[in-house]
Amino acid sequence: MPPDVVTMDKIVSLTKRRGFVFPSSEIYGGLGSSYDYGHYGVLLKNNVKDQWWRAMLQERDDIVALDSAIIQHPTTWKASGHLEGFTDPLVDCRTCKLRFRADKLEDSQCGRKPSKHPGETPECDLTEAREFNLMFETTIGPVKEEGSTVYLRPETAQGIFLNFRNYLQFSRKKPPFGIAQIGKSFRNEITTGNFIFRTREFEQMELEYFVPPEEAEQWFQTWLSARMDWYTRLGIRADHLRLRAHDAEELSHYSSATSDVEYLFPIGWSELEGIAYRGDFDLTQHSRYSGQKLEYVDSVAGRRYVPHVIEPSAGVDRTMLAFLVDAYDEDELEDEKRTVLRLHPSIAPIKVAVLPLVRKDGQPELASGVYRELRELVQAEYDEGGTIGRRYRRQDEIGTPWAVTIDHQTLEDRTVTLRDRDSIAQDRIAIDALGEEIERRLRAPWRSPKLGASP
Repeated sequence: MPPDVVTMDKIVSLTKRRGFVFPSSEIYGGLGSSYDYGHYGVLLKNNVKDQWWRAMLQERDDIVALDSAIIQHPTTWKASGHLEGFTDPLVDCRTCKLRFRADKLEDSQCGRKPSKHPGETPECDLTEAREFNLMFETTIGPVKEEGSTVYLRPETAQGIFLNFRNYLQFSRKKPPFGIAQIGKSFRNEITTGNFIFRTREFEQMELEYFVPPEEAEQWFQTWLSARMDWYTRLGIRADHLRLRAHDAEELSHYSSATSDVEYLFPIGWSELEGIAYRGDFDLTQHSRYSGQKLEYVDSVAGRRYVPHVIEPSAGVDRTMLAFLVDAYDEDELEDEKRTVLRLHPSIAPIKVAVLPLVRKDGQPELASGVYRELRELVQAEYDEGGTIGRRYRRQDEIGTPWAVTIDHQTLEDRTVTLRDRDSIAQDRIAIDALGEEIERRLRAPWRSPKLGASP
């Protein structure tokens, strides 16, 4: 296989140029590690989340959904251990005035030119490391007073544990079963960067899967396999994915075993998702602090127990970034370099573009009618600006898998050209059959052209 042509600079440039992602508050100089999602970014991000929900809810019958509050009772974070243990070691450099994680100095760059790792030169003057809590603190109520301090949640998991008893009662589920949610979390990271890979405000796709203690290891292995399969089904190249088990010293205080799904970014192997065996730590802690029993009573077997938990937790933003990186490609078409996003059709922001060949002879009017019909079925876009070649290139850059062209022949026999993004093949098809053909192609198996021809 040829080496990847993608770089982080190319991704950042493309996503801004085509309206996927913008620096937040850019007219005021921006805000570090903060981004706004434009039109195509919103569509792509929502498609990624929709595919995750599909895998959790539509393809299974043992998982239910939740949307919990961002601000929760402050005792939540005492019970979970976040108030005491959710910290990173922080050092300041008195020379360049920047702050760094003491345990990640080799991955950081000093602000001086030429840039060095902190502590690498005699000029570096680092303070002693001190623990820095990553939670965002705020107050609730009209005035700041004692007892009004709360926190923006640093993870979505705790909202699930707080609702465990509610779900036992209303859903009538019994272990093994899961509660899933997608939501915003906030971490006051010392070191951010690499575009949307690490930001202070981020979104998580998180599942807490409750199992009988004796079945925990089996379900841990099952979810490791299932989550790897999800990424490859949506087009991520298998040789750019790996499952890395945590060493004993890496494990969180609640974890008996954790493995990360990692992707080979241009910046190197980095985590997309963590799959942790959390044991019964969380339910036990919340039971202790709340005084409420958080256990499952098996009346048939005559036993009661606190379920153990398997937690697959993925970052939406970094998953979206992985799809963009993996899809990015360059080739030559008609003696011109073409940039194309070879996204899986199911997550592509736009499924089909409708393009009149020229802006006359009734073609725009007919194309508008075709567009209105298609947008009832899929996310479609109408584009009549510029030459047809330029419009094809624009759709290729945003990852649109198919383009419908209305031309002179369309006016005669009501057939259109259906162009494929990856093969550049153009098929002549009747307008009346167009919607059915697009839906058929969406359902068909898809393989990334970057993997080459099927063996």
